[in-house]
Amino acid sequence: MQKKTELITNKDGSIFHLNLLPGDISNKIIIVGDPGRVDMLASLMQDIRVKKENREFHTVTGSFDNSEITVISSGIGTDNIDILVNELDALVNIDLNTGISKEDPVSLTFVRLGTSGGLRTDVPAGSCVLTETAIGFDGLLHFYGGYDWILDTGLADSLVEYLEWPDTLSYPYAVNANKELMELFQNKDFKKGITISAPGFYAPQGRRLRLETFDNEINNKLAEFSYRGRTISNYEMESSAIYGLSALLGHKALTICLVIGNRVTGEFVQDYKPLMSDLALKVFQLI
Repeated sequence: MQKKTELITNKDGSIFHLNLLPGDISNKIIIVGDPGRVDMLASLMQDIRVKKENREFHTVTGSFDNSEITVISSGIGTDNIDILVNELDALVNIDLNTGISKEDPVSLTFVRLGTSGGLRTDVPAGSCVLTETAIGFDGLLHFYGGYDWILDTGLADSLVEYLEWPDTLSYPYAVNANKELMELFQNKDFKKGITISAPGFYAPQGRRLRLETFDNEINNKLAEFSYRGRTISNYEMESSAIYGLSALLGHKALTICLVIGNRVTGEFVQDYKPLMSDLALKVFQLI
């Protein structure tokens, strides 16, 4: 049985941060970063039966073409993903009253719809990228045990050597997308590539305002990196944790990112909401 400080619930029995009950979610879950994007996606759905929010975690559950879907916002960063994925897993795989894990675990499907920055000229603003592999610069997965079997260690080691990665930073980890989901979504006018999940928006993504970065050439280096014919397409801030935790917990995960800016050319899509709505509709039709 879990200690009260390990598995925390609210007075109504809902899970602590998400403020959700086990029956509030579908097995198909769309993760978005921006809480405001939840309402945008909800406008594409019918028969909304759940609408709840707490902090940055806004949730709707409804139907699309007779299939039930949950849309939930994570906010920004892998630290929020740590909360989100663990609590969603607890809703379906742990008895919240006793803290005992269920004998037959449920596998959830997570599709992250996000925005990102392109790192190569062949990933222009306005394009959509399927994250074949997420590389985490964030270090989150290192706090969990037993993750070696899910890692693409060859890719991570090659990148570390190429970048001359400093010992003062967390060792990057690489996790592949769920193969079944990749097969479902590829060949749908999406690009496919490696995604870097950064632990911040500014220096961790090579941006300089008033402070210098540890490597002012890192974006150019990432753009030129290649591993067994695979290249790095884009930056974002969540996928490494989604992929890592999902694999460890037995869930399926895939990220599809709309590239709203290209870090090489400086191209930026100011009004990207129509493009995101079109992308969401494609995902709803396929998931």
